[in-house]
Amino acid sequence: MTMQQSPGSEEPIPEQQAEPAARDAVVRDPVARDPVVPDTTGQRCGLVAIVGRPNVGKSTLLNALVGQKISITSNKAQTTRHRITGIRTVGGSQFVFVDTPGFQVKHAAALNRNLNRAVLSSLADVDVVLFVVEAGRFGLPDAKVLGLLPPGKPAVLIANKLDTLTRRQDVLPWLKTMHERHAFAEFVPMSATREADVERLFKILEPYLPQQPWLHEEDALTDRSDRFLASEIVREKLFRLTGDELPYTSTVVIEKYEEEGGLRRISAAIVVEREAHKGMIIGDGGERLKRIGSEARQELERLLDAKVFLEIWVKVRSGWADDEAHLRSYGYD
Repeated sequence: MTMQQSPGSEEPIPEQQAEPAARDAVVRDPVARDPVVPDTTGQRCGLVAIVGRPNVGKSTLLNALVGQKISITSNKAQTTRHRITGIRTVGGSQFVFVDTPGFQVKHAAALNRNLNRAVLSSLADVDVVLFVVEAGRFGLPDAKVLGLLPPGKPAVLIANKLDTLTRRQDVLPWLKTMHERHAFAEFVPMSATREADVERLFKILEPYLPQQPWLHEEDALTDRSDRFLASEIVREKLFRLTGDELPYTSTVVIEKYEEEGGLRRISAAIVVEREAHKGMIIGDGGERLKRIGSEARQELERLLDAKVFLEIWVKVRSGWADDEAHLRSYGYD
């Protein structure tokens, strides 16, 4: 037993298009060579689901495991709305992590049913499950998620936020009660913000990965597009800068994403259910919306390593979170 309504102002210099290639040009290697087949001997690769109730640090853990921000974080429940795949290759082993929305037990809207389906489907085909809870705590929402774990599937208890406990010795009797609740394969008290704990977790998980070739390139970090990342970053800044004022039934839709050399032109729409919510986002004199746009643009420029021209609008779509058609049009499966 192992104890991430105000248009920007930058204007791009358009990139010139390259000359078309000569018609019917064919280049052949004069010396025939056999294709190089990579050596996959000894490689391991497996899918690892990260599950838990909202706000236990799943996205923070995923970002730490990948080594870069690919999933947004916020104190607001249901920050993660989609399954986010993070990839990390360590030595001969490739870990494919799937961050899921926090399982929702309080609301029955179509949005929450959609998020819960994402959790359940993520558990179906993975090789090991990370069940994330706050160290020393276990409530009804945690129990609901624990009840979803497939029988016979290796599950690792991640007792996260260990650094927040005032008495570390209290975690030992708590771990004993968790052992009685479920036959966990491993027990890992840790803090997702501590690098040594994250590295230790890789070593614990490695034996649970099947011996098989990698699914992705060695330097891959995620299978999500830059367009998706843009919507997530805007949504993160939205939630962080509105706090508890704005209901969780708000989303971000990327209406335009264009690449022009070293520039990205992005047009995003924040979708809310009521006119009053629109006012909360815009703020006095448009200051809050400007700040959301400014912080999102700066972070996107760091992540994309490119200049970003970002414009954000706020739109009202009454009842969108309980409308299956709207959910599909906004990218929810």
